Amino acid sequence: MATDSRTGRVVAITGACTFLGTELLRRLEEDRRWTRILALDVRQPPVTTGAGSKIEFIKIDLTQPTIDGDIATLLLQAKVDTVVHGAFLSHPTHATEWAHEFEDVGTMHVLNACASAAPRRVVMVSTTSVYGANRDNPAFLTEDSELRGHPESRFINDKVKAEKQAARFARENPNTAVCVLRFAPILGPTISNLYTRFFSRPMAPVMMGHDPMWQFVHESDAAWALKTAVDSDARGPFNIVGKGVLPYSTVLAMMGRVPMPMPYLIARQLSKALWATQVFDSPPSFLDFLTYVCVADGTRARKELGYSARLGIKRTIHDFLGVAPEDGATDIARAQG
Repeated sequence: MATDSRTGRVVAITGACTFLGTELLRRLEEDRRWTRILALDVRQPPVTTGAGSKIEFIKIDLTQPTIDGDIATLLLQAKVDTVVHGAFLSHPTHATEWAHEFEDVGTMHVLNACASAAPRRVVMVSTTSVYGANRDNPAFLTEDSELRGHPESRFINDKVKAEKQAARFARENPNTAVCVLRFAPILGPTISNLYTRFFSRPMAPVMMGHDPMWQFVHESDAAWALKTAVDSDARGPFNIVGKGVLPYSTVLAMMGRVPMPMPYLIARQLSKALWATQVFDSPPSFLDFLTYVCVADGTRARKELGYSARLGIKRTIHDFLGVAPEDGATDIARAQG
């Protein structure tokens, strides 16, 4: 892995108030190589900014029509070395048109600004869900696998579109090193997202006849991976995954959740109704991930990025539950090691 050891570097981070954005701010604040950190978001991140801190909060709304020009001016004036684009939703919303403006069009604004300012490096946050959950998926999806998304999920498809924009930008701007991190479902004691909300429920649907493998990445490993990518010279997409995989049924058993077996068609109709009435915050498209496998291979990140998860799936689940491994282990958890 090639790492840039230069000092006096300047970074701009969109989505500074997200979990990964805030964790990156904290890590860069402690790194002497970075002398100026621009936190771009609609609200101030929960970290120290302003006097006495390298972090400067700048209010930026990516849904504004001419914001790309403002961002370009900011990048040029601050002599930004690296742009981290992490302004993406962590859970689906019923405000799909706004979400599209925020993620898909917002990414266009950020990349247009980068095309004008020509930073040395761009790092973008993504998710392994862009591969889609399909019956013909291999056991492990590599970065070369097709980004199928989901025909009914704007939450996933907007991220697919953002990735395609990043790939096109990389081709057209070879002097800027573009890196995309596809994170497996992130779990941990402090992060809030689609997966933490889903697995916080006492009961969970199970599609009859299906028990797909699942993987997670611990929130601390995810934050470390992002900092590693910012420091690296590596280009292209990378799967960021945790150690180990488990069947969905085993995950539920370890978490102490009550499985609710049901046929897919019945589950889908029920999920549609609960999503439409906003009783549940996971949309019907999520059922496909409980039916078919969507597990990513982390080999490329280990070899080219220098990232390898430090925490296994058992520890990740225990930390999410807030229990010590020796206190909360079930017989199944012990068997999995």
